[in-house]
Amino acid sequence: MPTLPDITKIAVVRANGLGDLLFAFPALQALRECYPTAEIVYIGTPLHQAFLADRPSPVDRVEIAPVSRGVREVPGASEDAAALATFFARMSEEYFDLAIQLHGGGRNSNPFTLNLGARITAGTRTPDAPLLDYWIPYVYYQREVLRWLEVVSLVGAQTAQIAPCVTVLPSDLDEARAALVDPQRPFVVLHCGSTDRRRQWPTERFAAVGDYLAGRGLDVYLTGVPAEQPLIDAVYAQMTRPSHDLCGRLSIGGLTGLLSLTALMVTNDTGPMHVAQAVGSPTIAMFWGPNIVNAGPMQQRKHRPQLSWTMHCPLCGADMTDPHVEELPCDHDTSFVARVMVEEVIGAAEDLLGQTMNDE
Repeated sequence: MPTLPDITKIAVVRANGLGDLLFAFPALQALRECYPTAEIVYIGTPLHQAFLADRPSPVDRVEIAPVSRGVREVPGASEDAAALATFFARMSEEYFDLAIQLHGGGRNSNPFTLNLGARITAGTRTPDAPLLDYWIPYVYYQREVLRWLEVVSLVGAQTAQIAPCVTVLPSDLDEARAALVDPQRPFVVLHCGSTDRRRQWPTERFAAVGDYLAGRGLDVYLTGVPAEQPLIDAVYAQMTRPSHDLCGRLSIGGLTGLLSLTALMVTNDTGPMHVAQAVGSPTIAMFWGPNIVNAGPMQQRKHRPQLSWTMHCPLCGADMTDPHVEELPCDHDTSFVARVMVEEVIGAAEDLLGQTMNDE
């Protein structure tokens, strides 16, 4: 598709997680390259706004979406019709030439996108979602980065950069180094939380890997948000060697700096994992098998995803692989990645750490 004429302002709707923002980075870069003079307005969350503040990126500014079902959901909060009306009235005064939906199948996000009042719209859609001017079918099992690159190609946007890449700021590094016990010592990061309990590797296994890496002479830092403190406490308590708790002590910028400096990150499938990969650091991540299709690393040299092919709930046997169901068939709070063994992770760690030393 050729680029569209007279595009001076573009809205991009993607108001979900941190990793989701990074999945969209190559598509945003494609828009920037193909519409170099257009203003790109990212409609996202406060975390997106904090992450992109002062950071070089394809985005000119971030507008925070109000709470909206299926678009920006906040635990304990519900839609406010007046807030939504005010938001859409303000967005209509932006006079967007193009609004692009990079947010799921469109049942909720396509009406949201249409309400921005843009002259042209593009995105994905399931059969029950409203039509946009340009669209591709939403098929759940598709690599997210490539999905959104396919969407922006509908309006002529292309790029050679298919892996998300994030710039690390001097302020990120300053904050990270200030949090380290000894900035001169090599270290690893263990990130044992995730937004979905089913994607969490058991804490005793993180502790075992942490002990091994500490015994190898590496400092071990535990990261997470305050809500994940109980998990971090459990890892800390089960380790027999020293480790350092940074839970809730770093801003998103400081975490970005920390991840850019680490020799290795051992983690669940979660937003900070995607940050580590986007700043070029090695990762070992525990993946529920089907999620590797959508969220796996674009490159393998520095990354060793560990896959667990538990297709049914370990407690009730419900099939968890059908992407067409409205709600998952069970809500049991149990790990689906527990089949990944400590020995496999240690082997991957030795591989990556040895590779890092050879690169140096």
